[in-house]
Formats: sequence, C-alpha cells, structure tokens
Amino acid sequence: MLYELVNFSDQISALNVFRYITFRSGGATFTALLFVMMFGPAIIDLLRVKQGKGQPIRDDGPQTHLLKRGTPTMGGLMILAGITVSTLLWAQLSNGYIWVVLGVAICYGAIGFYDDFLKVTKRSSDGFSGRSRFLLEALVAAIAGYTLMKLGPKGLDTDLTFPFFKDLILDLGPFYILLAMFVIAGAGNAVNLTDGLDGLAIVPVMIAAATFGIIAYLSGNARFAGYLQIHHVPGTGELAVICGALIGAGLGFLWFNAPPAMIFMGDTGSLALGGTLGAIAVAIKHEIVLAVVGGLFVLETLSVIIQVVSFKWTGKRVFKMAPLHHHYEQKGWKESTVVIRFWIIAVILALIGLSTLKLR
Repeated sequence: MLYELVNFSDQISALNVFRYITFRSGGATFTALLFVMMFGPAIIDLLRVKQGKGQPIRDDGPQTHLLKRGTPTMGGLMILAGITVSTLLWAQLSNGYIWVVLGVAICYGAIGFYDDFLKVTKRSSDGFSGRSRFLLEALVAAIAGYTLMKLGPKGLDTDLTFPFFKDLILDLGPFYILLAMFVIAGAGNAVNLTDGLDGLAIVPVMIAAATFGIIAYLSGNARFAGYLQIHHVPGTGELAVICGALIGAGLGFLWFNAPPAMIFMGDTGSLALGGTLGAIAVAIKHEIVLAVVGGLFVLETLSVIIQVVSFKWTGKRVFKMAPLHHHYEQKGWKESTVVIRFWIIAVILALIGLSTLKLR
C-alpha cells in the first residue's frame, strides 16, 4: 500500500525511499512489532476469557509443565494479524509471491486455529483427525507449489537447486509440485513439533526468517545474485518484507511468551510460521537450504519419527520422551537451559545456511 507513494516521488523526492526493499522491510518489522505490542494484551485477555482453563497440558509430559495449566493458547492469532497488517501496508501488492506466501500463512493458521479450538473445547491434547489435517495442509501446499512454479522464471521453475554447487540442478518436471508440498507441509509440522517450551520455537523461526529475508533479497537482485553465483529469481526480493514482518511480530509475541508465558502460540502460530518459511524457501529456490537453516526443526521431527518407529519395531524407546526438547528435560535439564542451547544451535545453523551463498 505505502509502495504506491513511489508514484508521487516526482513531486516529493523523499517518497522515493519507499522504492527500496530494505527500507520497507525495516518498516514492516517495526509495524508488526508495534501492532502486537499494542493489541497483544487485549487479545490475551479475550482468549483467557473465551478459553477458561487454557491449553490442555499432557499428563505424560514433564511435571513442571503442569504449572502452566490455565495459560491461554492461539497466540498465533496476534502473530498472524501483525504479519498480515504489516505486509499489506509495506509490501508491493502487485507482486504474486507476496500473495502466495501470505495465503499459505493464513490458510495454515486457519487449520491450526481449528485444531486449537477442538483441543480447548474438548479439553484434550488431541485435535481433529491427523489424516484430515494432513490432507488440508497438502492441498494448500499443492496449490501454493503450483502457483510458485508458474511464477518462477522459465528454465528454473521446476528445478531443484543444490547449495555449494552453482551448476548442479535437477529438473523435476511436474513432480516439483510434490517437492513443494513436502517442503511447505513439512516445515509447518516441524515447527509445530518444536513448539513445546516457552520461547523455544519463536526465536529459531525469527532467526530463519532473518536468514531467508537476506537470501530472498539477494536472489531477487540480479546484480547480487550474479556476484554470488546464486540463481536469480525476479520478484522474490519483495519476500524480505514478509520476513521483516514475521520478525517484528515474533519479537512482539516473545514479549508475552517469555517465561513464564502469558500465552502459547498454539498450532495457529506454529503451523502458519513453518508453512510461511517453507513457501519462501520454495519461491527463492532454496529448499535444501531450509533443511540446513531450520535444522533444529528437522532434528525435532526426526526424534519423533525415530521414537515411533523404534517403539513399533522393537518395543523400546530411543529417547526418554519425544520431541527432542522433552528428552533433555527428562534428563534433568532446566527448561531455560534447553531453550537457550537450542537457540544457540539455531544461530549456528543459520550461519551455515548463509555460508552457502558464497561457498560454491
């Protein structure tokens, strides 16, 4: 919306600043942060009244978590609202990539909201059918993947690129949609599994968003992409604005989610944020890099898969409890220790992901 002020830059030269993605990304960050900080308390109060006893806590989890009973969930609503308002205000709305990524965020947020709603109303940690939820996620991811494929530059639209190799490309043809589905839905569920401790998921998500904001900006700029020898995807630089909005909304949410949490993001937030990162990775052709930058989410997901497979095949558990963060809690680590150490891992993985831009 504010981008349109560029049309009046001939009369007022100062308005030319709205032409720059870096300026608008910063504006999006500040706006989303301000929005969540201003409206966060009212949203929390409303959710507390509507939910009564708050998010159900698993009885088989760490006993320290029982103290969190009564804390409202669906905090992802404030994050999504902040991202949406900020993006609509600062992004170039004629850019198709913006609408696809924002659409994934809203649709995944709606799926997560329904799941959270059932958990709260049924007073159970189980939401609606896993199969139904997965089918909805897959459908949204398929539509987004197809649209991103059509928006992509010819010759690169169905290609899978590999980090560290400037000329290694695999043309997947129509099967690229399956890859997009796997990346978007997988990222959504991976962040969802990671969201189990106060502040554990939101900070790595912001770190990943900052990383992909940089990569999106560079990929969308022909000069920078050529210098770094990465694949140029015209128009994707605008996704840095959404990344900025995500960071701002995430910072605002962290203010209320810091221990002891006043609110949990719930599936409403975790699914939406993960899906957003997945859609951005597909748009800028850095799908594999997402697995590196979001390696913490991958580890959390693998711990669940390994636990389930091991128990079904051998009757034994590899971890004391899955996902991985609960394993370390059961080993005696304090919640704050687990969270901060996982944040450190997320930073290291983000630096490795950024190194793929130059090490080729």
